[in-house]
Amino acid sequence: MPSNKKEGIIFGLFMCFGMVLIMSVYNTALHGFSSFTVGGAVIQFVVTFIVAFIAESIVEPKARKLALSLPYDKSKETNFIIAIAFCMVPIMVLIMSVYGVILTRLIIGIEGSIVTAYLKTVGLNFIVALPSQLLIVGPISRRLLTKYIKPATHKPKLTKI
Repeated sequence: MPSNKKEGIIFGLFMCFGMVLIMSVYNTALHGFSSFTVGGAVIQFVVTFIVAFIAESIVEPKARKLALSLPYDKSKETNFIIAIAFCMVPIMVLIMSVYGVILTRLIIGIEGSIVTAYLKTVGLNFIVALPSQLLIVGPISRRLLTKYIKPATHKPKLTKI
């Protein structure tokens, strides 16, 4: 887990990258690949990544505060990871589903009510986002942070012999 602001930002970038990648592939598969182009996918990924990172930057402190206020054994890091996921993922799904419905409407159009499309999008996204965050993106992001970032941000102390 991040232990300072710099690590928190880097960890957030890792998390956003992984979640946007998984959710973009998932939603493209749901809507079909008929309008898919590599250039369009790259542009869409970059814009979605920026939107998701801004949303994550706003949501994360509130989700962290909420997770810390819940009654659970805080002595175990795993409990905190699960608590923050259960606080953060639903809020991010609600926000990013608005973005997704707008994007879908612009790219391929939406049949029927936009409210119905939004509720369907929220449900479909939640069932993939939570397991993805808990089982794939979160563990990989924590591993990358621990292996590559923490050694660089925590300088070893020199001891006199």
